[in-house]
Amino acid sequence: METEPKVNPEAPKTIHITYREAVREAMRDAMRKDERVFLMGEDVGRYGGAFGVSKGLLQEFGCDRIIDTPLCESGFTGAGIGVALGGMRPIVEIMTVNFSLLAADQILNTAATYLHMSGGMLNVPLVIRMGTGGGKQLAAQHSHSLECWYAHIPGIKVLVPAVLEDARGMLWTALQDPDPVLIFENTLLYNMEGEIAADAGAVDIDRACVRRVGRDITLITYSMSLFKALEAAETLAQEGIDAEVIDLRTLRPLDDATIVASIAKTHRALLVDEGWRSGSISAEISARIMEQAFYELDAPVERICAVEVPIPYAHHLEQAALPQVETIVKTVRKMVSKHG
Repeated sequence: METEPKVNPEAPKTIHITYREAVREAMRDAMRKDERVFLMGEDVGRYGGAFGVSKGLLQEFGCDRIIDTPLCESGFTGAGIGVALGGMRPIVEIMTVNFSLLAADQILNTAATYLHMSGGMLNVPLVIRMGTGGGKQLAAQHSHSLECWYAHIPGIKVLVPAVLEDARGMLWTALQDPDPVLIFENTLLYNMEGEIAADAGAVDIDRACVRRVGRDITLITYSMSLFKALEAAETLAQEGIDAEVIDLRTLRPLDDATIVASIAKTHRALLVDEGWRSGSISAEISARIMEQAFYELDAPVERICAVEVPIPYAHHLEQAALPQVETIVKTVRKMVSKHG
């Protein structure tokens, strides 16, 4: 049975916490701070959320603020937009990114456009959280990485927290934003655990972060792939290849400055993206590198993306369809050895 995050008596200024608990604590903290904040979505109340993220919140805040909705993404996302226009600060949980397509009209044609179409008079301070990513054998209708699609849409922000501090801190910052913010939580990260500051709070949502400093190549990625890139970087370090790793953290707006500054130092870039290759966020970043840092490059930009098939159910096929550490290591070796 899951328990509250425990304080380590030997290090009272930190707590041991899982990613799932970090998101829960972020919601709990937001609802305690601001009575306008509430959570709504499928099974978020009595069941505690499809991935257990909201467990216990119904008992603390009651059914007026932890609201179980019908299985109708378009309906409850539209309701979230309506109450946001009325001054509330809703957190809408959509079980998986695949199901968000049922609310695409509400997100694209309503939430993202209201400010523009009202001549700047109406903001939609809405936060939508949803699970994303493969690797759990949930097959093709529950496992895709479609955050790139939403990063294409003006009028919204797209967040992809990977580390515990971002899982804990991005929500409050998002709730302060006057416009819609979508938060994509890779479902494989929910069980990840570690130490964070006991007083961890809001974090910046507009900048990428260099998670590992290096000199030979820049690995640019986000979410679950961040940890694959970091593992690959450790393997490469044993071979004398020093990789810098950038966690994008936010896909819209992209932090071009951090990316360009890194490439000006390493002169090589490899993008790792669990979305499909065609029209991917890695394609967009690659284009921006060409536009802003072409003469800094000593080698062509490379990309590792998901294989362009519906994510398979079978474990070995699912793993083959997604970027893996071994592929990152092999690609970097080729890039560095071929171009000196």
